[in-house]
Amino acid sequence: MADEQEQGARAEQRGPPWIFGLRGVPREAPENTRASLVAALALGLDGLSLDVRRAGGRELVLCADATVDRTSDGHGPLARHGPRELAALDAGAWFSPRFAGEKLLFLDEALALRGRAFAPQLLLVLREPELLDELATRVMERARERSVRVLTDQRRAALDARDRGLAPLFFARSIGEDTRRFAAAERIGAVAARWRAWDTPLGRAEWPCERVAVDIDDPQELLAACRLPIHALVTTEPRRALAIRRLVRLSPLDRGPYPLQASELRVDPVHALGGEGEWCGHWRVSASLRNPFETALSAELSCVVRRGAFECRELPEQLELAPGETRAFEFTLVGGSWSPGGDPLLCARLATLGPHARELVTLDAPLRRTRHVQALEVPLRLVLLRESPLDPPASVTLRRRRNELLVALESAGDLTEPKVVVYLDGEFHLGTSGLRLTLPVGFSERRDGLPFSVGIEGLRATRRGPRTVVRRWVGGLPDTLAGGDPGRLHLTQG
Repeated sequence: MADEQEQGARAEQRGPPWIFGLRGVPREAPENTRASLVAALALGLDGLSLDVRRAGGRELVLCADATVDRTSDGHGPLARHGPRELAALDAGAWFSPRFAGEKLLFLDEALALRGRAFAPQLLLVLREPELLDELATRVMERARERSVRVLTDQRRAALDARDRGLAPLFFARSIGEDTRRFAAAERIGAVAARWRAWDTPLGRAEWPCERVAVDIDDPQELLAACRLPIHALVTTEPRRALAIRRLVRLSPLDRGPYPLQASELRVDPVHALGGEGEWCGHWRVSASLRNPFETALSAELSCVVRRGAFECRELPEQLELAPGETRAFEFTLVGGSWSPGGDPLLCARLATLGPHARELVTLDAPLRRTRHVQALEVPLRLVLLRESPLDPPASVTLRRRRNELLVALESAGDLTEPKVVVYLDGEFHLGTSGLRLTLPVGFSERRDGLPFSVGIEGLRATRRGPRTVVRRWVGGLPDTLAGGDPGRLHLTQG
Protein backbone atom coordinates (compact mmCIF):
# COMPACT_ATOMS: atom_id res chain seq x y z
CA MET A 1 0.00 0.00 0.00
CA ALA A 2 2.84 2.39 0.84
CA ASP A 3 4.43 1.77 -2.57
CA GLU A 4 1.10 2.50 -4.28
CA GLN A 5 0.72 5.78 -2.37
CA GLU A 6 4.28 6.81 -3.26
CA GLN A 7 3.68 6.05 -6.95
CA GLY A 8 0.45 8.02 -6.83
CA ALA A 9 2.20 11.03 -5.28
CA ARG A 10 4.87 10.90 -7.96
CA ALA A 11 2.21 10.74 -10.66
CA GLU A 12 0.57 13.88 -9.28
CA GLN A 13 3.90 15.68 -9.47
CA ARG A 14 4.43 14.84 -13.16
CA GLY A 15 3.03 16.37 -16.33
CA PRO A 16 1.48 17.55 -18.40
CA PRO A 17 2.99 19.92 -18.98
CA TRP A 18 5.90 17.51 -19.19
CA ILE A 19 9.18 19.17 -18.25
CA PHE A 20 12.27 18.32 -20.29
CA GLY A 21 15.76 19.36 -19.21
CA LEU A 22 17.65 20.75 -22.19
CA ARG A 23 20.87 18.71 -22.31
CA GLY A 24 20.20 17.68 -18.71
CA VAL A 25 20.70 20.47 -16.17
CA PRO A 26 23.16 22.64 -18.15
CA ARG A 27 23.32 25.43 -15.57
CA GLU A 28 24.34 22.98 -12.85
CA ALA A 29 26.51 20.46 -14.72
CA PRO A 30 28.26 20.27 -18.12
CA GLU A 31 25.66 19.75 -20.82
CA ASN A 32 25.00 16.39 -22.48
CA THR A 33 27.26 14.54 -20.01
CA ARG A 34 26.36 11.67 -17.71
CA ALA A 35 26.64 14.01 -14.72
CA SER A 36 24.12 16.42 -16.23
CA LEU A 37 21.68 13.69 -17.21
CA VAL A 38 21.88 11.86 -13.88
CA ALA A 39 21.30 15.14 -12.02
CA ALA A 40 18.25 15.81 -14.21
CA LEU A 41 16.81 12.39 -13.42
CA ALA A 42 17.44 12.94 -9.72
CA LEU A 43 15.26 16.06 -9.89
CA GLY A 44 12.38 13.92 -11.15
CA LEU A 45 12.11 15.53 -14.58
CA ASP A 46 9.68 13.95 -17.01
CA GLY A 47 12.20 13.85 -19.81
CA LEU A 48 15.51 14.87 -21.37
CA SER A 49 16.22 16.86 -24.52
CA LEU A 50 19.48 15.63 -26.10
CA ASP A 51 21.46 16.68 -29.18
CA VAL A 52 22.56 13.87 -31.51
CA ARG A 53 25.46 14.05 -33.96
CA ARG A 54 27.77 11.60 -35.67
CA ALA A 55 31.39 11.38 -34.57
CA GLY A 56 34.23 9.54 -36.26
CA GLY A 57 33.77 5.81 -36.63
CA ARG A 58 30.05 6.43 -37.27
CA GLU A 59 29.40 6.68 -33.53
CA LEU A 60 26.32 8.67 -32.47
CA VAL A 61 27.28 11.12 -29.73
CA LEU A 62 25.47 13.72 -27.62
CA CYS A 63 26.87 17.07 -28.76
CA ALA A 64 25.14 20.32 -29.71
CA ASP A 65 28.01 21.65 -31.82
CA ALA A 66 29.75 20.37 -34.93
CA THR A 67 33.07 20.85 -33.13
CA VAL A 68 34.31 19.75 -29.72
CA ASP A 69 35.92 23.09 -28.78
CA ARG A 70 33.19 24.63 -26.64
CA THR A 71 32.32 21.66 -24.46
CA SER A 72 35.62 19.83 -24.07
CA ASP A 73 39.37 20.38 -23.96
CA GLY A 74 39.67 19.22 -27.56
CA HIS A 75 39.70 21.04 -30.87
CA GLY A 76 38.24 20.49 -34.30
CA PRO A 77 35.23 18.84 -35.94
CA LEU A 78 33.43 16.15 -33.98
CA ALA A 79 33.39 14.00 -37.13
CA ARG A 80 37.19 13.71 -37.00
CA HIS A 81 37.20 12.23 -33.50
CA GLY A 82 36.80 8.47 -33.25
CA PRO A 83 35.84 6.58 -30.07
CA ARG A 84 39.41 6.51 -28.78
CA GLU A 85 39.90 10.26 -29.30
CA LEU A 86 36.55 11.03 -27.71
CA ALA A 87 37.41 8.92 -24.66
CA ALA A 88 40.54 11.03 -24.15
CA LEU A 89 38.64 14.34 -24.06
CA ASP A 90 37.63 16.06 -20.82
CA ALA A 91 34.06 17.34 -21.24
CA GLY A 92 33.62 18.66 -17.71
CA ALA A 93 36.55 20.80 -16.59
CA TRP A 94 35.49 23.72 -18.83
CA PHE A 95 32.33 24.01 -16.71
CA SER A 96 33.86 23.57 -13.26
CA PRO A 97 36.92 21.82 -11.79
CA ARG A 98 34.64 19.49 -9.83
CA PHE A 99 33.41 17.99 -13.12
CA ALA A 100 36.91 17.33 -14.46
CA GLY A 101 37.06 13.95 -16.17
CA GLU A 102 33.46 13.91 -17.44
CA LYS A 103 33.24 12.41 -20.93
CA LEU A 104 31.14 13.05 -23.98
CA LEU A 105 28.23 10.63 -23.85
CA PHE A 106 27.37 8.18 -26.62
CA LEU A 107 23.71 7.88 -27.62
CA ASP A 108 23.57 4.22 -26.60
CA GLU A 109 24.66 5.19 -23.09
CA ALA A 110 21.94 7.84 -22.89
CA LEU A 111 19.27 5.41 -24.10
CA ALA A 112 20.20 3.06 -21.26
CA LEU A 113 19.66 5.68 -18.51
CA ARG A 114 16.72 5.20 -16.17
CA GLY A 115 15.30 7.23 -13.32
CA ARG A 116 14.55 5.82 -9.88
CA ALA A 117 10.90 5.16 -10.65
CA PHE A 118 10.49 5.48 -14.41
CA ALA A 119 12.27 5.68 -17.75
CA PRO A 120 12.35 9.35 -18.79
CA GLN A 121 10.85 10.51 -22.03
CA LEU A 122 13.48 11.45 -24.60
CA LEU A 123 13.53 14.29 -27.08
CA LEU A 124 16.35 13.74 -29.58
CA VAL A 125 17.39 16.91 -31.42
CA LEU A 126 18.35 15.83 -34.95
CA ARG A 127 21.36 17.96 -35.83
CA GLU A 128 22.13 16.00 -39.04
CA PRO A 129 19.10 14.73 -41.02
CA GLU A 130 21.21 12.09 -42.76
CA LEU A 131 21.33 10.22 -39.45
CA LEU A 132 17.65 9.27 -39.56
CA ASP A 133 18.12 5.66 -40.70
CA GLU A 134 20.73 4.90 -38.07
CA LEU A 135 18.83 6.80 -35.39
CA ALA A 136 15.64 4.85 -36.13
CA THR A 137 17.54 1.58 -35.84
CA ARG A 138 19.07 2.54 -32.49
CA VAL A 139 15.75 3.67 -31.05
CA MET A 140 13.93 0.54 -32.19
CA GLU A 141 16.68 -1.69 -30.78
CA ARG A 142 17.29 0.04 -27.46
CA ALA A 143 14.30 2.23 -26.60
CA ARG A 144 11.28 0.64 -28.22
CA GLU A 145 9.31 0.72 -24.98
CA ARG A 146 10.05 4.39 -24.24
CA SER A 147 8.52 7.67 -25.37
CA VAL A 148 11.01 9.08 -27.88
CA ARG A 149 10.48 12.05 -30.18
CA VAL A 150 12.82 13.43 -32.83
CA LEU A 151 12.98 17.22 -33.14
CA THR A 152 13.79 18.85 -36.48
CA ASP A 153 13.11 22.22 -38.09
CA GLN A 154 12.95 20.67 -41.59
CA ARG A 155 9.56 19.50 -42.83
CA ARG A 156 11.07 16.84 -45.08
CA ALA A 157 13.05 15.40 -42.18
CA ALA A 158 9.91 15.36 -39.99
CA LEU A 159 8.07 13.36 -42.65
CA ASP A 160 11.03 11.00 -43.10
CA ALA A 161 11.15 10.41 -39.34
CA ARG A 162 7.42 9.63 -39.33
CA ASP A 163 7.82 7.19 -42.22
CA ARG A 164 10.63 5.37 -40.38
CA GLY A 165 8.42 4.76 -37.36
CA LEU A 166 9.77 7.61 -35.25
CA ALA A 167 7.58 10.21 -33.56
CA PRO A 168 8.50 13.59 -35.10
CA LEU A 169 8.44 16.93 -33.29
CA PHE A 170 8.48 19.70 -35.87
CA PHE A 171 10.13 22.94 -34.74
CA ALA A 172 8.44 26.00 -36.28
CA ARG A 173 10.33 29.29 -36.14
CA SER A 174 6.99 31.07 -36.44
CA ILE A 175 3.42 29.85 -35.98
CA GLY A 176 0.96 30.28 -38.83
CA GLU A 177 -2.05 28.58 -40.36
CA ASP A 178 0.26 26.75 -42.76
CA THR A 179 2.02 25.11 -39.78
CA ARG A 180 -1.28 23.98 -38.32
CA ARG A 181 -2.44 22.61 -41.70
CA PHE A 182 0.89 20.81 -42.15
CA ALA A 183 0.57 19.13 -38.74
CA ALA A 184 -3.01 18.05 -39.44
CA ALA A 185 -2.52 16.86 -43.03
CA GLU A 186 0.72 14.96 -42.37
CA ARG A 187 -0.26 13.52 -38.98
CA ILE A 188 2.58 15.26 -37.17
CA GLY A 189 1.96 14.49 -33.52
CA ALA A 190 3.64 17.56 -32.00
CA VAL A 191 4.83 21.03 -32.97
CA ALA A 192 7.49 22.98 -31.05
CA ALA A 193 8.04 26.74 -31.01
CA ARG A 194 9.41 29.41 -28.73
CA TRP A 195 6.98 30.73 -26.14
CA ARG A 196 6.38 34.05 -27.89
CA ALA A 197 4.91 32.15 -30.85
CA TRP A 198 2.48 30.22 -28.65
CA ASP A 199 1.52 33.34 -26.68
CA THR A 200 -0.65 34.59 -29.56
CA PRO A 201 -4.33 34.15 -30.49
CA LEU A 202 -3.41 31.42 -32.99
CA GLY A 203 -1.05 29.74 -30.54
CA ARG A 204 -3.76 29.64 -27.87
CA ALA A 205 -6.40 28.29 -30.26
CA GLU A 206 -7.17 24.61 -30.73
CA TRP A 207 -4.44 22.59 -32.44
CA PRO A 208 -4.57 19.14 -34.05
CA CYS A 209 -1.40 18.09 -32.20
CA GLU A 210 0.58 18.53 -29.01
CA ARG A 211 2.25 21.89 -28.42
CA VAL A 212 5.77 22.16 -27.03
CA ALA A 213 7.44 25.35 -25.82
CA VAL A 214 11.24 25.36 -26.24
CA ASP A 215 13.96 27.70 -24.95
CA ILE A 216 11.69 28.78 -22.11
CA ASP A 217 13.47 29.82 -18.92
CA ASP A 218 11.95 33.14 -17.82
CA PRO A 219 9.77 32.76 -14.68
CA GLN A 220 6.85 34.78 -16.05
CA GLU A 221 6.89 32.86 -19.34
CA LEU A 222 7.05 29.53 -17.54
CA LEU A 223 4.10 30.57 -15.39
CA ALA A 224 2.05 31.59 -18.43
CA ALA A 225 2.94 28.37 -20.26
CA CYS A 226 1.88 26.21 -17.31
CA ARG A 227 -1.48 28.03 -17.25
CA LEU A 228 -2.00 27.45 -20.99
CA PRO A 229 -2.67 23.93 -22.28
CA ILE A 230 0.95 23.47 -23.39
CA HIS A 231 1.88 19.79 -23.53
CA ALA A 232 5.59 20.08 -22.74
CA LEU A 233 8.33 22.58 -21.83
CA VAL A 234 12.01 22.34 -22.80
CA THR A 235 14.11 24.43 -20.42
CA THR A 236 17.60 25.03 -19.07
CA GLU A 237 16.01 25.88 -15.69
CA PRO A 238 14.26 22.61 -14.77
CA ARG A 239 14.20 23.28 -11.01
CA ARG A 240 12.38 26.55 -11.66
CA ALA A 241 9.98 24.90 -14.12
CA LEU A 242 9.12 22.12 -11.63
CA ALA A 243 8.45 24.69 -8.89
CA ILE A 244 6.22 26.81 -11.15
CA ARG A 245 4.23 23.79 -12.30
CA ARG A 246 3.64 22.94 -8.63
CA LEU A 247 2.70 26.57 -7.91
CA VAL A 248 0.02 26.48 -10.62
CA ARG A 249 -1.43 23.23 -9.25
CA LEU A 250 -1.49 24.56 -5.70
CA SER A 251 -3.11 27.88 -6.70
CA PRO A 252 -5.26 27.05 -9.76
CA LEU A 253 -7.44 30.17 -9.45
CA ASP A 254 -4.56 32.64 -9.30
CA ARG A 255 -4.00 34.69 -12.46
CA GLY A 256 -1.55 37.24 -11.10
CA PRO A 257 2.04 37.79 -12.26
CA TYR A 258 4.95 35.69 -11.11
CA PRO A 259 5.03 36.14 -7.33
CA LEU A 260 8.75 36.89 -6.92
CA GLN A 261 10.18 39.90 -8.76
CA ALA A 262 13.63 41.53 -8.71
CA SER A 263 15.08 44.47 -10.58
CA GLU A 264 17.67 44.05 -13.30
CA LEU A 265 21.36 44.56 -12.53
CA ARG A 266 22.91 46.92 -15.07
CA VAL A 267 26.61 46.24 -15.67
CA ASP A 268 29.06 48.95 -16.66
CA PRO A 269 32.53 47.39 -17.03
CA VAL A 270 34.12 50.83 -16.77
CA HIS A 271 33.14 50.88 -13.09
CA ALA A 272 34.01 47.24 -12.35
CA LEU A 273 35.26 46.32 -8.91
CA GLY A 274 39.03 46.35 -8.91
CA GLY A 275 40.58 42.93 -9.40
CA GLU A 276 37.21 41.11 -9.46
CA GLY A 277 36.67 41.04 -13.20
CA GLU A 278 34.60 43.10 -15.58
CA TRP A 279 31.23 41.38 -15.09
CA CYS A 280 30.59 42.69 -11.61
CA GLY A 281 29.32 45.69 -9.69
CA HIS A 282 27.55 47.16 -6.66
CA TRP A 283 23.74 47.18 -6.91
CA ARG A 284 20.77 48.24 -4.82
CA VAL A 285 18.13 45.65 -5.73
CA SER A 286 14.39 46.36 -5.56
CA ALA A 287 12.28 43.23 -5.11
CA SER A 288 8.76 42.16 -4.20
CA LEU A 289 6.94 39.01 -3.16
CA ARG A 290 3.23 38.33 -3.72
CA ASN A 291 1.18 35.73 -1.87
CA PRO A 292 -0.77 33.86 -4.59
CA PHE A 293 -2.57 31.60 -2.11
CA GLU A 294 -5.88 31.93 -0.26
CA THR A 295 -4.15 31.40 3.06
CA ALA A 296 -1.49 33.36 4.95
CA LEU A 297 2.06 32.19 4.48
CA SER A 298 5.62 32.75 5.60
CA ALA A 299 8.51 33.25 3.21
CA GLU A 300 12.12 32.44 4.00
CA LEU A 301 14.35 34.54 1.74
CA SER A 302 17.88 33.76 0.60
CA CYS A 303 20.35 34.53 -2.15
CA VAL A 304 21.91 31.57 -3.97
CA VAL A 305 25.24 32.08 -5.75
CA ARG A 306 25.71 29.86 -8.76
CA ARG A 307 28.99 31.24 -10.12
CA GLY A 308 31.36 34.00 -9.09
CA ALA A 309 31.64 35.74 -5.72
CA PHE A 310 28.79 37.82 -4.25
CA GLU A 311 27.91 39.39 -0.94
CA CYS A 312 24.23 39.94 -0.13
CA ARG A 313 23.40 42.56 2.50
CA GLU A 314 20.17 43.67 4.21
CA LEU A 315 18.01 40.93 2.72
CA PRO A 316 15.06 40.19 5.06
CA GLU A 317 15.36 36.68 6.42
CA GLN A 318 11.61 36.08 6.66
CA LEU A 319 8.34 37.70 5.69
CA GLU A 320 4.72 36.93 6.57
CA LEU A 321 2.05 37.73 4.00
CA ALA A 322 -1.73 37.72 4.17
CA PRO A 323 -3.68 36.16 1.28
CA GLY A 324 -3.10 38.23 -1.86
CA GLU A 325 -0.67 40.60 -0.13
CA THR A 326 2.41 41.95 -1.94
CA ARG A 327 5.44 43.05 0.06
CA ALA A 328 8.24 45.20 -1.41
CA PHE A 329 11.78 45.14 -0.02
CA GLU A 330 15.32 46.14 -0.97
CA PHE A 331 18.79 44.72 -0.45
CA THR A 332 22.36 45.28 -1.61
CA LEU A 333 24.33 42.90 -3.82
CA VAL A 334 28.06 43.29 -4.39
CA GLY A 335 30.38 41.13 -6.48
CA GLY A 336 30.43 39.31 -9.78
CA SER A 337 32.80 37.40 -12.00
CA TRP A 338 35.06 37.73 -14.99
CA SER A 339 32.58 36.08 -17.38
CA PRO A 340 28.81 36.28 -17.88
CA GLY A 341 26.75 33.31 -16.81
CA GLY A 342 25.54 31.78 -13.59
CA ASP A 343 23.70 34.84 -12.30
CA PRO A 344 22.72 34.60 -8.59
CA LEU A 345 19.15 33.76 -7.61
CA LEU A 346 16.79 35.39 -5.14
CA CYS A 347 14.87 32.51 -3.52
CA ALA A 348 11.68 32.42 -1.46
CA ARG A 349 10.71 29.25 0.41
CA LEU A 350 6.94 29.49 0.94
CA ALA A 351 5.13 27.67 3.74
CA THR A 352 1.82 27.90 5.57
CA LEU A 353 1.63 29.42 9.04
CA GLY A 354 0.67 27.81 12.33
CA PRO A 355 1.64 24.78 14.38
CA HIS A 356 1.08 22.47 11.43
CA ALA A 357 3.03 24.56 8.92
CA ARG A 358 3.45 22.89 5.54
CA GLU A 359 6.09 23.74 2.95
CA LEU A 360 4.42 24.71 -0.31
CA VAL A 361 7.03 25.58 -2.91
CA THR A 362 10.40 27.32 -3.32
CA LEU A 363 10.44 29.99 -6.02
CA ASP A 364 13.45 31.76 -7.48
CA ALA A 365 14.01 34.94 -9.46
CA PRO A 366 17.23 35.44 -11.42
CA LEU A 367 19.25 38.51 -10.50
CA ARG A 368 20.14 39.19 -14.11
CA ARG A 369 23.30 41.11 -14.93
CA THR A 370 22.97 42.69 -18.35
CA ARG A 371 23.84 45.57 -20.65
CA HIS A 372 21.73 47.77 -22.94
CA VAL A 373 22.67 49.54 -26.17
CA GLN A 374 20.88 51.96 -28.48
CA ALA A 375 21.47 51.34 -32.19
CA LEU A 376 22.11 54.64 -33.94
CA GLU A 377 22.46 55.83 -37.54
CA VAL A 378 26.17 56.42 -36.88
CA PRO A 379 28.66 53.65 -36.02
CA LEU A 380 28.96 52.86 -32.32
CA ARG A 381 31.99 51.03 -30.92
CA LEU A 382 31.23 48.13 -28.57
CA VAL A 383 34.26 47.10 -26.51
CA LEU A 384 34.15 43.38 -25.73
CA LEU A 385 34.65 42.01 -22.24
CA ARG A 386 38.02 40.94 -20.93
CA GLU A 387 37.24 37.54 -19.44
CA SER A 388 40.73 37.13 -18.02
CA PRO A 389 43.36 39.67 -16.99
CA LEU A 390 45.45 38.72 -20.04
CA ASP A 391 42.78 39.38 -22.68
CA PRO A 392 43.85 42.20 -25.04
CA PRO A 393 41.29 44.79 -26.21
CA ALA A 394 38.76 43.64 -28.83
CA SER A 395 35.82 45.49 -30.36
CA VAL A 396 33.09 45.59 -33.00
CA THR A 397 31.01 48.44 -34.42
CA LEU A 398 27.23 48.62 -34.49
CA ARG A 399 25.05 50.74 -36.77
CA ARG A 400 21.35 50.98 -37.62
CA ARG A 401 20.31 51.68 -41.21
CA ARG A 402 16.52 51.82 -41.62
CA ASN A 403 15.31 48.23 -41.01
CA GLU A 404 18.79 46.73 -40.99
CA LEU A 405 21.44 46.24 -38.34
CA LEU A 406 25.07 46.44 -39.47
CA VAL A 407 27.74 44.79 -37.33
CA ALA A 408 31.42 44.96 -38.29
CA LEU A 409 34.67 43.63 -36.88
CA GLU A 410 36.99 46.38 -35.64
CA SER A 411 39.68 44.62 -33.55
CA ALA A 412 39.95 40.88 -32.92
CA GLY A 413 42.48 41.12 -30.11
CA ASP A 414 44.54 37.92 -29.99
CA LEU A 415 42.16 35.84 -32.13
CA THR A 416 43.05 34.58 -35.58
CA GLU A 417 40.56 33.72 -38.33
CA PRO A 418 37.99 35.98 -36.61
CA LYS A 419 34.28 35.93 -37.43
CA VAL A 420 31.52 38.19 -36.17
CA VAL A 421 28.76 36.37 -34.30
CA VAL A 422 25.43 37.93 -33.31
CA TYR A 423 22.49 36.74 -31.24
CA LEU A 424 19.38 38.74 -32.18
CA ASP A 425 15.86 38.03 -30.96
CA GLY A 426 16.34 34.29 -30.57
CA GLU A 427 18.49 33.61 -33.64
CA PHE A 428 22.25 33.16 -34.04
CA HIS A 429 24.11 34.63 -37.02
CA LEU A 430 27.74 34.05 -38.04
CA GLY A 431 29.61 36.20 -40.55
CA THR A 432 33.19 36.95 -41.50
CA SER A 433 34.24 40.57 -41.13
CA GLY A 434 30.66 41.76 -40.67
CA LEU A 435 26.95 41.03 -40.78
CA ARG A 436 23.95 42.80 -42.28
CA LEU A 437 20.81 41.66 -40.46
CA THR A 438 17.17 42.46 -41.19
CA LEU A 439 15.41 43.62 -38.04
CA PRO A 440 12.26 41.69 -37.05
CA VAL A 441 8.86 43.00 -38.02
CA GLY A 442 7.41 45.30 -35.36
CA PHE A 443 10.77 45.96 -33.72
CA SER A 444 9.88 49.56 -32.94
CA GLU A 445 6.94 48.39 -30.80
CA ARG A 446 9.13 46.27 -28.51
CA ARG A 447 9.49 48.70 -25.62
CA ASP A 448 11.86 46.45 -23.73
CA GLY A 449 14.12 46.14 -26.79
CA LEU A 450 15.32 43.00 -28.55
CA PRO A 451 17.42 40.25 -26.93
CA PHE A 452 20.88 40.91 -28.33
CA SER A 453 24.49 39.93 -28.00
CA VAL A 454 27.53 40.32 -30.22
CA GLY A 455 31.03 38.91 -30.19
CA ILE A 456 33.97 37.60 -32.17
CA GLU A 457 34.62 33.90 -32.72
CA GLY A 458 38.16 32.89 -33.61
CA LEU A 459 41.15 30.73 -32.82
CA ARG A 460 43.38 31.33 -29.83
CA ALA A 461 46.81 29.76 -29.51
CA THR A 462 47.27 27.61 -26.39
CA ARG A 463 49.88 25.16 -25.15
CA ARG A 464 47.70 22.32 -26.46
CA GLY A 465 47.19 23.94 -29.84
CA PRO A 466 44.60 26.31 -31.29
CA ARG A 467 41.16 26.50 -29.70
CA THR A 468 37.94 28.16 -30.84
CA VAL A 469 36.83 30.83 -28.39
CA VAL A 470 34.31 33.68 -28.39
CA ARG A 471 35.01 37.19 -27.11
CA ARG A 472 31.69 38.72 -25.97
CA TRP A 473 30.06 42.06 -25.30
CA VAL A 474 27.52 40.42 -22.98
CA GLY A 475 26.13 36.94 -22.26
CA GLY A 476 24.08 34.85 -24.66
CA LEU A 477 27.05 33.60 -26.70
CA PRO A 478 28.09 31.11 -27.88
CA ASP A 479 24.72 29.89 -26.70
CA THR A 480 22.32 30.77 -23.91
CA LEU A 481 23.08 27.89 -21.56
CA ALA A 482 25.98 28.59 -19.22
CA GLY A 483 26.88 31.73 -21.16
CA GLY A 484 24.54 34.09 -19.36
CA ASP A 485 21.61 36.14 -20.55
CA PRO A 486 21.81 38.32 -23.65
CA GLY A 487 21.61 42.11 -23.40
CA ARG A 488 18.96 44.35 -24.95
CA LEU A 489 19.11 46.25 -28.21
CA HIS A 490 16.92 49.35 -28.34
CA LEU A 491 15.67 50.74 -31.62
CA THR A 492 13.60 53.79 -32.41
CA GLN A 493 11.45 54.07 -35.50
CA GLY A 494 13.65 55.46 -38.28
